Amino acid sequence: MSKSQGLKALNALFKPTSLPPKQPPSPPPQGLMDPLAPGNPLHSLIHASNTLPQLHQIHAQIFLHNLFSNSRVVTQLISSSCSLKSLDYALSIFRCFDHPNLFVFNALIRGLAENSRFEGSVSHFVLMLRLSIRPDRLTLPFVLKSVAALVDVGLGKCLHGGVMKLGLEFDSFVRVSLVDMYIKIGELGFGLQLFDESPQRNKAESILLWNVLINGCCKVGDLSKAASLFEAMPERNAGSWNSLINGFVRNGDLDRARELFVQMPEKNVVSWTTMINGFSQNGDHEKALSMFWRMLEEGVRPNDLTVVSALLACTKIGALQVGERIHNYLSSNGFQLNRGIGTALVDMYAKCGNIKSASRVFVETKGKDLLTWSVMIWGWAIHGCFDQALQCFVKMKSAGINPDEVIFLAILTACSHSGNVDQGLNFFESMRLDYSIEPTMKHYTLIVDLLGRAGRLDEALSFIQSMPINPDFVIWEHYFKLLQLEPKHPGSYVFLSNVYAAVGRWEDVERVRTLMKNRGVEKDPGWSYIEVEGQVHSFVAGDHAHVRAEEISLKLEEITASAKQEGYMPETAWVLHNIEEEEKEDALGSHSEKLALAFGLISTAPGSTIRIVKNLRVCGDCHSMMKYASKLSRREIVLRDIKRFHHFKDGTCSCGDYW
Repeated sequence: MSKSQGLKALNALFKPTSLPPKQPPSPPPQGLMDPLAPGNPLHSLIHASNTLPQLHQIHAQIFLHNLFSNSRVVTQLISSSCSLKSLDYALSIFRCFDHPNLFVFNALIRGLAENSRFEGSVSHFVLMLRLSIRPDRLTLPFVLKSVAALVDVGLGKCLHGGVMKLGLEFDSFVRVSLVDMYIKIGELGFGLQLFDESPQRNKAESILLWNVLINGCCKVGDLSKAASLFEAMPERNAGSWNSLINGFVRNGDLDRARELFVQMPEKNVVSWTTMINGFSQNGDHEKALSMFWRMLEEGVRPNDLTVVSALLACTKIGALQVGERIHNYLSSNGFQLNRGIGTALVDMYAKCGNIKSASRVFVETKGKDLLTWSVMIWGWAIHGCFDQALQCFVKMKSAGINPDEVIFLAILTACSHSGNVDQGLNFFESMRLDYSIEPTMKHYTLIVDLLGRAGRLDEALSFIQSMPINPDFVIWEHYFKLLQLEPKHPGSYVFLSNVYAAVGRWEDVERVRTLMKNRGVEKDPGWSYIEVEGQVHSFVAGDHAHVRAEEISLKLEEITASAKQEGYMPETAWVLHNIEEEEKEDALGSHSEKLALAFGLISTAPGSTIRIVKNLRVCGDCHSMMKYASKLSRREIVLRDIKRFHHFKDGTCSCGDYW
């Protein structure tokens, strides 16, 4: 049913000033005991069904005993089918029942709405009206939820009119649903008006009504109105505090959010999760993890979302040791490796440099979905493990899961990092031919990168010229046509500046930098993280702020001198400034990943692995230095840059210098 058809139907059906009275539920067939009467186990049997096969067996017994004509049995069957996510089975039960009443319709409309089958929910509401069955206070909230999800303003307003004709506009359950519906369809003004017109008893009895409106104001960024509503509340619960805190978090005002969090009389797991997620989303991952451990110290058990948020913070800064502590906590406290937690753990281990643990957790994760497979394939890809990425791709298809566009991004990345050009091109063609997936700009960019890395520049140019969509700046970046295409993207300017500097065209370098300044474009500063004994330390280029800065500097000088004796030569072409060679060497020595390396060498036990996270692509000189350092220190050095992982060991890198 289209939205316009639904609107016409609702307009027509709500036109009468009154509707027929409620229909009483169908009585049980003559001669039969009420199947849901006290002492009859049928109701509890249906309700206790944990699997669809169990429900099928009970359904068969209902047929054998001629009980399917009872509406209460049918209502329970539909409700249980919906709770088991078997919507088609619920619909088939409904279609086979000849005399649906209010209870049957309510069960189906609710089940469809709660399983995101919103159009089906609305269409069965329309059918209910056509059969002259009067909706009640339990029908309308789920229809309003469906209309909100469909973001249909016309249907929403029409339904509001119908609610008024039914005389249910002051029912607390319905009124909250109406306000929520208006907020979600983008009509906050109507929601506020409805709230203002609500009788005092509605406002006094329903904290939820206030909370819904506060949440709505926060979503549209009107935090001033949200705060004034919060202050005016006759009574608040944890949901009231959480809604306002979440609003400030989403707006990036963590100081105000933290202030409210401290004032909150009783914090629940949602409160803690909101703050942990807020710090992480706003880039303060160390604070997010500190908050997570504080929550545990105060005896609050995290939920799945809390755990995922904490693991995400570990992932962002490469805090492997902290991630392992969280994993140990989960194992010791009865948490299951479901798809949510399992996927987050796989992602954390993969992006913190321990791909073996990522693979082990992946195998143990129950109920893997497309996202779980995607994360594992990405993990293999960024570690340069093409064969394992391909095997995972094949196993995913054998498990009956078809790839999507994200999976193809991962497998193309694996091809690019390993130089498997022809296989990458085959995968690209397979997207359209085998899976009817139209490539996005990211897929085209990966193919250009794949061809360019292999030196097949003519093919790359022909590929760009044959693209059915206009190439963006990232693609043309490889051919120096970028400033006019994406004038605000710093990567474009930095790339061109690098090219000019490499060939000594310093006037052009200065011209590009002046253009950046005039256009207000800023280059992202380089930083690196390293974790030592569960504590994350950060460094920026030229950093002298660390408490052990002098020791770090001396260690770096020692490494550089030893590496030079082994044949290391600073690759000064990576320094963009038109300065003397000696000064260029000094500039290279201050790169953040080298500072992190030196700190790792003086702070960790001999022979232990050093893990570093870098926010930009590692430069050629630092890459070279890491190889020498791994040989001299007899350690494995794992460096994650913005593109991939580099595993340095015994003077070589896992990328084979192909990155």
